[in-house]
Amino acid sequence: MKKLISRILLGTTILASSACTKIDNYDGPNASFEGNLISSEGGNLLTSQGSSQIRLEQISWSATPSPQEIPSKFDGTFKDSKLFKGTYKVIPKGGAFWPLYDTLTVDINKGTKHDFTVTPYILIKNFTAVLNGKTLTLKYTMEAPIGAGLPTIIETQPYVNNTKLVGAGASIRDFSDIYKKAINKEWADMTDADKSVTIDIPDMLPGRKFFVRVGVRLNDSFKSSNFSEIIEIDVPAN
Repeated sequence: MKKLISRILLGTTILASSACTKIDNYDGPNASFEGNLISSEGGNLLTSQGSSQIRLEQISWSATPSPQEIPSKFDGTFKDSKLFKGTYKVIPKGGAFWPLYDTLTVDINKGTKHDFTVTPYILIKNFTAVLNGKTLTLKYTMEAPIGAGLPTIIETQPYVNNTKLVGAGASIRDFSDIYKKAINKEWADMTDADKSVTIDIPDMLPGRKFFVRVGVRLNDSFKSSNFSEIIEIDVPAN
């Protein structure tokens, strides 16, 4: 009798174990999606790390999928190589550009590429960075591809860092945040003087290399900024 009970218990355990074991037949996340955020005014849209995203919703998996996002890089490129193969709705979000409302349907597999063209709120033109002694002078002008309905211009500021990763959230405060210039004006109310900016940053550290760019922040729902290119500055040793 004891042997019979032991065999029954053993059989029950094996069956329970088999029932709890489920073979995963799904492929791993081996698809990829990459491309460029292209400015309608030419070239890539320059961003700061994560300031713009590509939002994806995998509609081949669910009718109500949870969104996922691919952050843009500083040069306006984006890439995610760990996606599941499938059909996605995709759209750029979050950056300082006129919103897009029509999602694009893309079948994402290995090596899928697509570029998005967006219209930036503000263009930063004629950006120069000149070192005079230990004072760095930045000059630039602002232009708006579309003036009507443009969000309020909140402020403009420099971003200075000791690495090429320079921008919002990646800068040295004493050379960046404290030199913000408040604007708080509608584009139609800004004068030519408002749109032409000069910023002096004194006491740059001698014998150091810096990377500098400037940004203009607008009062849209993301409080996003348009950015200039990045200029490398070498401060001579004393």
